Formats: sequence, structure tokens, C-alpha cells
Amino acid sequence: MGWRFRRIAKNKFMELGISSFGGVEPDRKAGRAMNAHQRVQELLEAIKLADEVGLDVFALGEHHRADFVISAPEVILAAAASITKNIRLSSSVTVLSSADPVRVFQNFSTLDLISEGRAEIMAGRGSFTESFPLFGYDLSDYDELFTEKLDLLLQINQQEIVSWQGRHRPALHNAGIYPRPYNEALPIWIAVGGTPASAVRAGRLNLPMMVAILGGPPDRFVPFANLYRKSAQDAGHDISKLPLGINTHFYVADTSQQAADEFYPSYEVLMNRIGRERGWSPLDRRYFEQMRAHGPLMVGSVQEIIDKILYQYELFHHTRYLAQFIEGDIPHRNMLHAIELFGTKIAPVIRKELAGR
Repeated sequence: MGWRFRRIAKNKFMELGISSFGGVEPDRKAGRAMNAHQRVQELLEAIKLADEVGLDVFALGEHHRADFVISAPEVILAAAASITKNIRLSSSVTVLSSADPVRVFQNFSTLDLISEGRAEIMAGRGSFTESFPLFGYDLSDYDELFTEKLDLLLQINQQEIVSWQGRHRPALHNAGIYPRPYNEALPIWIAVGGTPASAVRAGRLNLPMMVAILGGPPDRFVPFANLYRKSAQDAGHDISKLPLGINTHFYVADTSQQAADEFYPSYEVLMNRIGRERGWSPLDRRYFEQMRAHGPLMVGSVQEIIDKILYQYELFHHTRYLAQFIEGDIPHRNMLHAIELFGTKIAPVIRKELAGR
């Protein structure tokens, strides 16, 4: 397990990175997916810039919807591996419940070989359910699928020859799983949204946990992080070496007002589109500003973002922060500028501040 902690120690307490779902205006046709093509090219340019400005991680989320372009994050990450040098390349998340753990491991091991050891898996149950009917799974098995497939993935990660039996996948009998990764094992994170049972499982298994804080004040999630560490401690693990990540929506610009004005239209469209599917109350500008002032939204000037990240560190003492970008209608040049500000203006201050504590 030493690979995790050496990396974190090198960066003085916290890794800083970006997460994207690859939001796209649907092409709505079978051929010549030009919007999707452009978004993938923009993602690759963004990952390359994030590497150049010294950010630590870039993560891509798996979805199976017309409004997100990333259904196979490991494929885009493999393309990114060929144009980057240092940045870690992760999913955010791999929807493990509806995937084959053998294939997930093979794909990310291949990415690890291409990138010379920079691949990660962030496994989760997923906040969307389109993949379940797509791949022939029953939503009534939601929890059992994830538990069973996580068990198999962890076993494959530690053993070259695997014997395993479950209910939702054919058994394996002395099966060799190849290729093996560049490193001894792949880093496997568990991504969660705030369910206590998920925190207990991640802690008991001594797995890094990524918490998505997308609504409500961040301090409400402190008991959740404490439960994660307590579960790890009760299981006999060293919690001083236990990675914890925080993920929030993010956008930075030269001024606070500019950041809000550029980010809000795309955020409003996304949240209300999803909200209509899930029965949420409509989002308006007034509520957006409340979330920006008192909630988890990292939207503002360079100094505002620095202050918010440091405030969250005081709450969680986490080892990784992922800034979740929403592309929407924000011009690509503005997104690149936000990455540049994050890497050159925000990250150095955060690292210096935390190194001095």
C-alpha cells in the first residue's frame, strides 16, 4: 500500500486536481458526432494544460447519457497519457456496479502501462442509473452488485491468479488476469456521496475515499469523514496514512463577479435539467449565491478559492481536493484560463500554507 502515501507526502499534505464529466451539447444523430469530437479534443487540451501547470490529478467521470461525452474514461485517459508527463489519471467514477471488474482492471492496467504508473480507479455506484439497463442489470440489486464487484476487483488487484465466486458474474477458477499494472497494484479509491454505510465500508477496507460535496454546508460532512476514519481505526488500520478526498463544483476567474456570471448559466441549466429528473426544487440565482457564500460551491476569485480550500482543510484534513468543472456554455478559453489560475496562482499558495503548518 506504500504507493499511496509516498505520493501524498511528496506534495505536502494535499493533492490538487480536476474532475470532469465532459458535458456536451448532444449531437442527436448517429453519424458525425461533431460536438462530441470537439469536447473530447478540449478535454485532452485541458488535461495537457493541467499537467503543464503542475496539478496533481485529472479525473474523468463515466456516464451513459447524451449530455455527457465520457462513457469510457480509460480510453480518453490513455490518449491523455501520451501527451502528459506527471499528472495522475483517474476515473471519477467508474460505475463498478454495472461493469465487469476483470475488464475494468485490464483497461486501467493498460492505462498504467501507457502512463508509466499514473493510472487510478475511482470506483462508485454512480449517481445516474442509465448503465444498469444498458448492460442488463437490475436496479433492485444496486447495493449487492457494488459489494460483490468491489470484492472481485480488490482481489484481482492483489493477485495475478484468481479464484472467485459470486452471484452476479460467472465464477473464476485459477484464472490469470492480464496485463498486470506498471506498479505493484493500482490505486483504487471509493467515491461516495454521503451514505454512512459507504464510509464504514471504505474505512474497514482501508481504501481511499472521495466525498462529493455538491449541496449543503461542508461542515455537515465532518461526521461522515469522522465515521470513515473511526471505521478504519476499529479495523486496525493506521488512519494517519488514510487518504481522504473532497470534490466540489469549481470555477475561478480574475474577479469574483466574473466567475459567478460566467459559471451560473451553465450550472443553472445542468442542475435544473437533473433536478427535473429527480424532483428537486428549481435553482435560481439567489440560491446559487447562497451556495457560493455558505455552501460547497468553489466559485470566485483566486483569493476566495484559496480561502475556501483552506477552510475545508481545517474541517477535514483531507489529502486530495478535486475541482469538478462544468463545461456547459463556458467558452473553452475561459476553462483553460481557470485551469491556469488553479495551477499557477491557487495551488502554490495552498501547498506553501499547508507545508508551514
